[in-house]
Amino acid sequence: MAASVLIIVLWVALGLVALALYFGNSMRLELRASENRVAMLTADQAIEGAARYVAQILTEQATNGLVPFPEDYASEAVPLGDAQFWLIGRNDGQSAPNEVVFGLVDEGAKLNVNNTNVTQDMLELLPGMTSDLAAAIVHWRSPTSGDSADSGEEQIYARYQPPYYAKGAPFDSVDELRLLNGATLDVLLGEDLNRNGILDPNETDNNRNGLADPGVLEYLTVWSRESNLDSAGTNRVNINSSRDDLASLLTDLLGSGVADRVQQAALSNPNRQFSSILEFYLDSTLTEEEFMQIETEITTEDGTMLPGKVNVNTASAAVLACVPGVGDDQAAALVSYRQSNIAGINSVAWVTKVLTRDQVLDAGPYLTGQSYQFSADIAALGKFGRGYRRTKFVLDVTEGAPKVVYRQNLSHLGWALGREVRDYWLAKALP
Repeated sequence: MAASVLIIVLWVALGLVALALYFGNSMRLELRASENRVAMLTADQAIEGAARYVAQILTEQATNGLVPFPEDYASEAVPLGDAQFWLIGRNDGQSAPNEVVFGLVDEGAKLNVNNTNVTQDMLELLPGMTSDLAAAIVHWRSPTSGDSADSGEEQIYARYQPPYYAKGAPFDSVDELRLLNGATLDVLLGEDLNRNGILDPNETDNNRNGLADPGVLEYLTVWSRESNLDSAGTNRVNINSSRDDLASLLTDLLGSGVADRVQQAALSNPNRQFSSILEFYLDSTLTEEEFMQIETEITTEDGTMLPGKVNVNTASAAVLACVPGVGDDQAAALVSYRQSNIAGINSVAWVTKVLTRDQVLDAGPYLTGQSYQFSADIAALGKFGRGYRRTKFVLDVTEGAPKVVYRQNLSHLGWALGREVRDYWLAKALP
């Protein structure tokens, strides 16, 4: 009898121990889940704080079309309470090929698909672009799109489920490109599926060059536009229609002697029309330093806002090669000169040292030295390196104070901070 009681007691004790272990383990898992949830919320708040930090950077440094210099602001593992954040940038060719670069991204360094001056031929020159997608982009934004259901593009969209017409208006975001004929993920994203500029372990190097070859989204934007106001907030002087104002501007900023010299060299023909301020610079006899003093004060176009041009001071060779008059060889030459003369690249005038006169005349209307829109691809980690979150913002400073014009949660794309950051936090987690 005593033995039976002992056995029963032992079984009960074993059951109680098992229950205790079960509930203890459940509590441990719940605690870890709660910690992860708190870390995720902390990371989310860090991203909001980082967005405000970026806005402050642009307020202080992105004035009058200037691009903030990466060394002048923090962008990597920036502490914010118990969290840290990173601004995922793009490789400028001077960093290790598969090393994540951190910083803001200039939207002016891309081709604006809403700019009607960007033609199908220009788009087809982009790496990875197909003729079908280039044609679809031009057709989609055309005001006459959708007028004829018999057109080839409309027939394609009519077969989709659900069917739809081409928009016939400007793109609202680059994500809208996914609606277009020929816009496969391979074309849009290339090998860089998580859009961080490097080849990650889960990404396939199809051409085996050791790099994450991007898709066309890397080179396209819908947000770039340029303010046509001067530093005082008034209309710039149109050198084609306001010659008297131009003479006054030259006299006020550079002196009457320079104004007379420019008048004789470039403005003697009152009917001459300049296609760009670069063409004016070529014939003005102004030095580069003199031109820089009036560059942001003059224009060849009317209106308070100009369609997005390509910022030659920040654009990649792939984008510059699409500009008329440039091509692959001269695009590489422009980037090489720019990288070798970083301190002197504060204007568009230096382009004339690389391109011939005819090339400048062709490229001038498409180029600028100013940018007013920047994307901040912000990734954040909460306490102990947990709770990874990522959100992309696009901020516009054309109206003065930075304004968020687009945001997109990219957390679902997975880890984008590279192997070094991952290994660091894995090591921190080890006992």
